[in-house]
Amino acid sequence: MTVVPLRAARVYRSENAERSVHAWCHKALSQWPELGPLPPVETRLGSTQAFSAAGGPGTPVLVLSGTNFNAATTVPAARVLAEDRPVHLVDLPGQPGLSCSRRTAGGRIESYGAWLDELLPQITDRPVILLGHSRGAAITLAATPSPLVAGVALVNPAGLTAAGLTSESMRATLPWMIHPNEHTSGRMVEFLSGPGTDPGCEACTSEAEWLTLVARHCRTGSTPSPLNGESFRAWAGHRVVVATGSHDPFFSPARLHGPARRFLDTGVHVIEDAGHLSLYERPDRVAELLRVFDA
Repeated sequence: MTVVPLRAARVYRSENAERSVHAWCHKALSQWPELGPLPPVETRLGSTQAFSAAGGPGTPVLVLSGTNFNAATTVPAARVLAEDRPVHLVDLPGQPGLSCSRRTAGGRIESYGAWLDELLPQITDRPVILLGHSRGAAITLAATPSPLVAGVALVNPAGLTAAGLTSESMRATLPWMIHPNEHTSGRMVEFLSGPGTDPGCEACTSEAEWLTLVARHCRTGSTPSPLNGESFRAWAGHRVVVATGSHDPFFSPARLHGPARRFLDTGVHVIEDAGHLSLYERPDRVAELLRVFDA
């Protein structure tokens, strides 16, 4: 077991900040009583908190969230997925949530891949679909294929290529980081979402509230860099599905088509009218994509 270095940066700006984030997470998790916490798992990246809920008869799914998101923010989407299959959620160490609050030096995705290899047999004894959203997709690709992996679904995936950055992304991100409030966080959610999402919906309001909390109390991380070729070669011959929103500002269909075909020998499923938060905007479409693994 590798001990997390003491010099590693903390996610939270203060102990009060950590308590505020934890309180929000516990409240959100309580909205789904069937979702139960598993015993914390000690890993090379520190204590990791996972959750599990029973579901339909399909192959279980383990959801790995993107930057600044976690099990609590994924509850509404996970409830949709659970109509088909059991669902496991996990808070990434070094991200806002209920796992270890320290980040490894550099926060290398390869370290998270090894973490996932270590974690998986401790939370499941049957094969699962790895559903990685954004950063979670890069972590999935950095992991090692094993008999516990029934397939891989990469949604709005980082890791395949560099994120597209535009002046519009800066106009949404900078005000949110400097002056986090209902307006700037709402604008951030609107930027991350596609035109098919109602900015005033309950889910969007909850996401804006969460992002305000994150910007005020946490040190946010950056988007992962593209992985090296070894990571992709390891998944050759395995069932991999890639999907993204038609309006994803970071990983558009056009941006992903080439790398997905070149590195993973697969196409890109386009989730119409969705943006970078496709898992949260259209969980029904993501659930539909997962059914291919049940055949």
